[in-house]
Amino acid sequence: MRTDLNPKPIVVGVDPDPDKHTALAWAADEAERRRRPLTLVYAQGEPVPGYRPEGGRPSWERWREELHTTGNDVLKSALAFVEERRPATETSVVLAEGHPAWVLAEQSHHAELVVIGSRHLNATRELFTSAAVALPLTARATCPVVVLRESEHTTQQPPYLVVGVDGSPDSAAAVDFAFDEADMRAANLRALYVWHTPLLGVLDEHAALQEWRQVLSETVAGRTAAHPAVELHHEVVKGHPVEVLTEASAHALALVVGTRGRGGFRGMLLGSVSQGVLHHAGCPVITVPLRQRR
Repeated sequence: MRTDLNPKPIVVGVDPDPDKHTALAWAADEAERRRRPLTLVYAQGEPVPGYRPEGGRPSWERWREELHTTGNDVLKSALAFVEERRPATETSVVLAEGHPAWVLAEQSHHAELVVIGSRHLNATRELFTSAAVALPLTARATCPVVVLRESEHTTQQPPYLVVGVDGSPDSAAAVDFAFDEADMRAANLRALYVWHTPLLGVLDEHAALQEWRQVLSETVAGRTAAHPAVELHHEVVKGHPVEVLTEASAHALALVVGTRGRGGFRGMLLGSVSQGVLHHAGCPVITVPLRQRR
C-alpha cells in the first residue's frame, strides 16, 4: 500500500469529442490501481493573431471567452464520466491555454503518468500540423507517457505486456516500469531484444547472438526477485525492431519502450524505435524516459 503524503497524480489529456473516452477510462482505472489522484487536463492552442475590429473587441478576447465556455463544458462531461466509472478516485480538473503538447509536458513534471488518446497518429499529421501531440509530448515529458488508440483493441489471455530491450539505460528504465505494471495487473511480461543484420554484415553471428542474449539477461536480472508474481519470457528475435515489437504486442495490454530522446520538443528527437511503434502499434504504447529509472 502506498503511503505517499503528496502522491503524484495520473494526468490525462481530455479529448474535446465527448464520445472519445478511451484515454479517460484507461487513466481512471490506472489511478485506482495505483491509488493515485487523477487530473483531467483540457488545453487549446493560442488563436491566430488578429487586428481589433472597429468598435469591437480583439479576436483573442473573444477566443478566450469561447475557450473557457467550451473547455468548462468538456471538463464537466469528462468529470461526470470518471465519477461514474471510478467514484472513489480523487479527481481534479485543469483548463489551460496553450498547445496541448506543451501543457501536458509541463504537467508531466509533477505527474506519475500522462495519458492521451490518438485517433490520427501518422507521420504527416503528427510532424507537420498543429494537431501534433503524441510525438512532441513523449519527446519532452519527464514521466512515462501512455498513448492509446481510440479504435477497439483486443487483448489475449493470459494477459501480458511487451517491453523492448536494447541494452541502453533507456530500455532499462522501460524494463523497470514494465515489471511494475505487469505486477499491478497480474500479467505476464515478454521482454524482447530485436536485432537485424547491419549493412556490412556480422563477422560472427553466433558470437553476436550470445552477446545479445547476455545483454537481455543482464537487463532483466534482479527484477524477477522484486516481482516474483510476474511470469517473465525473454528472447532475442531477428528482424526490424518496430515490426517485431508491433507484431509481438498486437494483443498485449501494452507495449513499453524507452524514449531514447534528447529531451527536446519536436517528435524527430525521439528514438527511431519509440517513434516507429507510436505510429504502428495497435495496443497502448508507454514510453519511459531515462530519468524515470529508479
